Amino acid sequence: MGTSPRFKRILIKISGEALAGEGELGIDTNKTFSLAGQIKEVHDLGLEVAVVVGGGNMIRGETLAKSGMDRATADYMGMLGTIMNGLALQDACEKQGMFTRVLSAIEMKSVAEPYIRRRAVRHLEKNRVIIFAGGTGNPYFTTDTTASLRAVEVGCEVILKATKVDGVYTADPKKDANAQRYLQVSFMESIKHRLKVMDSTALSLCMDNNMPIIVFDIFKAGNLRKLIDGEPIGTLISNSEEVILDGR
Repeated sequence: MGTSPRFKRILIKISGEALAGEGELGIDTNKTFSLAGQIKEVHDLGLEVAVVVGGGNMIRGETLAKSGMDRATADYMGMLGTIMNGLALQDACEKQGMFTRVLSAIEMKSVAEPYIRRRAVRHLEKNRVIIFAGGTGNPYFTTDTTASLRAVEVGCEVILKATKVDGVYTADPKKDANAQRYLQVSFMESIKHRLKVMDSTALSLCMDNNMPIIVFDIFKAGNLRKLIDGEPIGTLISNSEEVILDGR
């Protein structure tokens, strides 16, 4: 489009459901390939791209824990699900010509590199797409917290939280016809009103390290590229106290 991208190094947080097949379970190769295509679009602009992928399409530790399983065991199972998703996304990215590395917080030498911060930074500098898998390597932490932690660690400028909705709302738009979309909202407001953007641990980490988050709909074709090009896509969450609502 003749303009420079607004960011140099980004982290994209993708939920497991974004890769899911029927009933939001398993892996749909067409969806995965489509996501990889959107990543390629922005990677080809010269951006350094890191990805954190969730595991909700495979297993949810919190759900298993509620049914009686030990929470730590359930969470470790969920982390293994994120590694499977990471490998699927890696395959889709490489089939589209990108050099990709999966870095796992849980050591699994046969299929992924162990996560080492300096190695991750070097991969980014060498124009490789890196996929962080295995969560933080610890139970009781979500992949949203993983995204916040890794983005801060490797020096990303922003977290792009890819969802099924076009931003953050004052209430659930499916239940409340008067719900309005935020164009901009603060971390404190998000935590105070429990806007369900990310869990409070992830939001607090971003707030303390001045790491902005943009929540957007990745299922609308071209949205990721438009966002990178500077179009006002989704909702910006930052340390700015200014709250801006969509007036439409």
